[in-house]
Amino acid sequence: MEAYLLDWLNLLGRWLHLITGIAWIGASFYFVWLDNHLLPPGDSALADKGVGGELWAVHGGGFYHAQKYSVAPATLPETLHWFKWEAYWTFMSGFLLLCLIYYVSADVYLIDKSVANIGQTTAIAIGIASLAGGWLVYDRLCASPLAGSDRTLAIVLAVLLVGAAYGLCQVFSGRGAFVHFGAMLGTIMVANVFFVIIPGQRELVTAKREGRAPDPAPGLRGKQRSVHNTYFTLPVLFTMISNHYAMTYTGRYNWVVLAAICFAGVAIRVFFVARHKGPASPVTATIGVVMLAAVAFAIAPSVSSNPRGASREADFVRVQAIVEQRCAVCHSAVPTQPGFGAPPKGITFDSAERIIAQAAQIHAQTASGAMPIGNLTGMTDEERAAVVAWSKQAATK
Repeated sequence: MEAYLLDWLNLLGRWLHLITGIAWIGASFYFVWLDNHLLPPGDSALADKGVGGELWAVHGGGFYHAQKYSVAPATLPETLHWFKWEAYWTFMSGFLLLCLIYYVSADVYLIDKSVANIGQTTAIAIGIASLAGGWLVYDRLCASPLAGSDRTLAIVLAVLLVGAAYGLCQVFSGRGAFVHFGAMLGTIMVANVFFVIIPGQRELVTAKREGRAPDPAPGLRGKQRSVHNTYFTLPVLFTMISNHYAMTYTGRYNWVVLAAICFAGVAIRVFFVARHKGPASPVTATIGVVMLAAVAFAIAPSVSSNPRGASREADFVRVQAIVEQRCAVCHSAVPTQPGFGAPPKGITFDSAERIIAQAAQIHAQTASGAMPIGNLTGMTDEERAAVVAWSKQAATK
């Protein structure tokens, strides 16, 4: 029953995270687009009122006229809409999922003894420290003289983030490392909203209500952090879905794959931000696509017909016994592995027919080392070689 309740919390938490994430990222992308499409006001009266840019749009059967003031209107409206709770709820639901999946079941999803022989408490402490530490280091960099040059700051951040990707992949399972890298970026994004962007907006509103000239510094800091957030978005989204694609996180150089795909995401986002302003060079988008293609080529599975020296004619009877012992404890109609209330992805190996029918999936997961997850059941190299050899042959028949 405990596993069943955890599954429901996981489902509802994931659903909430998806909904609030869409709301936050959608609003963020829209305002980046809006800022980059504003035109000088066509009516001089609007310019005299302080309007710095305007945009006409049609959507949902109606016309919209958006205006942005260079500083603030002469009189603040009675109702002023803020965009913050989407970000806060995305973080809260995401941290809930991190706890439910990676901390409650740290021995399954977070720890890989072949990577680092650490205990659950240590792993969880490192995970939480990576979130807090990532924000503290980033925030101090943005407050340092480096912030005076966007290019220099970007280079330093890129180097540090590659270092973080490497470090996380040395202590966690590939899956755990990827999700914590994304959670670290997501934490930075939300902290930017909570500690910098919203306070800057509050200062602007307060100054206007008190009849004093607003200090432009908080607004400029908020603008800088908002720009960073839009470039972090695609890497965060990749890490959110990466757990479904073991090919990306199971290799020896998984930290390179993580860094490369995140770099590709940033490059592609750079192109779209530039494209909002008008015709843009396709160089950055091309770099991103080429980087993704290079990663796909580099991590492609071996075409060897004799993986890891295994016999071509693997004995299915032996393979079935291995699968039943090492895999079916989770992939069964009634899992016996603690923490699993239902078979992952609905895949079961309760019969010879089910094993044979899913030979291709078995090959992909065992050859990459993704399954058994964290090698929780202790599959030996010889057993893995036998399963890989048989599943490769069976999948091609």
